[in-house]
Amino acid sequence: MIHIHTSASDFQSRFQELLGRGAMDIERVTGIVGTIIAEIQKDRNAALKHHIAKFDRWEPKEDCELMIDPAEMKKAYEELDAPLRDALHLAHRRIWDYHEKQMPRSWFDTESNGTILGQKVTPVERAGLYIPGGKAAYPSSLLMNVIPAQVAGVAEIVVCTPTPDNEPNSLLLAACHLCGVTKVFKVGGASAIAAMAYGTETIPKVDVITGPGNIFVATAKKMVFGDVHIDMIAGPSEIGILADETANPSHVAIDMLSQAEHDEMASSILITPSGLLAEAVSDEIERWLQRLPREAIARKSIADRGAMIITRDMEEALNLMNEIAPEHLEVLTLNPWGLLPLIKHAGAIFLGPDTPEAIGDYVAGPNHTLPTGGTARFYSPLGVENFLKKSSVIAFSNKAINEIGEACALIAHTEGLTAHEHSVRVRMKS
Repeated sequence: MIHIHTSASDFQSRFQELLGRGAMDIERVTGIVGTIIAEIQKDRNAALKHHIAKFDRWEPKEDCELMIDPAEMKKAYEELDAPLRDALHLAHRRIWDYHEKQMPRSWFDTESNGTILGQKVTPVERAGLYIPGGKAAYPSSLLMNVIPAQVAGVAEIVVCTPTPDNEPNSLLLAACHLCGVTKVFKVGGASAIAAMAYGTETIPKVDVITGPGNIFVATAKKMVFGDVHIDMIAGPSEIGILADETANPSHVAIDMLSQAEHDEMASSILITPSGLLAEAVSDEIERWLQRLPREAIARKSIADRGAMIITRDMEEALNLMNEIAPEHLEVLTLNPWGLLPLIKHAGAIFLGPDTPEAIGDYVAGPNHTLPTGGTARFYSPLGVENFLKKSSVIAFSNKAINEIGEACALIAHTEGLTAHEHSVRVRMKS
């Protein structure tokens, strides 16, 4: 793992390299993804079947084979062990309760002259959710994407997930049944994004696409944006940890590895003013690695994308972390709440020694679909607003148009838009 001291002469150059952690080689796959999208637009289901045969090692013969039978989802749910079923229900309830609090409301305001101004909040009619299913399947991602859409009031939810060798993940199917999702398609990658963006004979065109995925999925979402809305363009998972000498080295180490085990491109970054803590965490990382089933993935991630930055003080550590703008940020300090007002950029913030990032992945309640690669500077976590649109509402009375219409007509006249001007003046009393 990279160790960087802010006092080193080459610190800035090495830190700038670290800031580029989120760069995905979209240009490298743009041509491939563009071809996939064009084929879906042209040949629709026929192209989907061809892509499934090519990438997922099985070939649907009939269109109906693209869709998972809801009875299969119900069976998977009923076969869950009771403790796991209870855990999914707990997660579902907590995620629902949190997102319900996010729900904005329509509002209207009446002025003294009779003008009514307001905002009407309306859900999109159809949402497309992409749930990964390649190296691993993530039922938690299904909950995190479906629930805010349902809370928002989306009428129709479409789920696409890859099923290599035509073997859907049973836990994912169970989660679909728990959420009441019935339209689940065995389609993955850029093909799924294109199918949801433009529609096929089987998969309906949606209004918004959300959900994480690999570089092909991210590139496809970027390319279809504008024809359909998207949540964000997310890259590999990452964690940033702000810690002082009070942090438990073993906890810091396993929290860093909780991201490293996702995939080799994940980033785990510790920033601390305590050199002793950094040394202890290094030792603990090696101890933990030897106990992980996904040791090879986590070890490569830590070696290639992990970093420890030793700073002069906590103020410098905080400033550097704000520059990084991590997807997940743990604050393991004596007074984490004291630092909260100073944190400017992070997807999700975990405060205190008993709040590991992993709790947010599953049962805390807030969404785990988060901005990566520094995009937390301008993106927010997935939430109900990703599935809503807002319309302005304007209703003028005759008194109101006479009170302020002259100002409107004057501005329109100055801009040379005389039809605008007269459309106001004809409603004003002379």
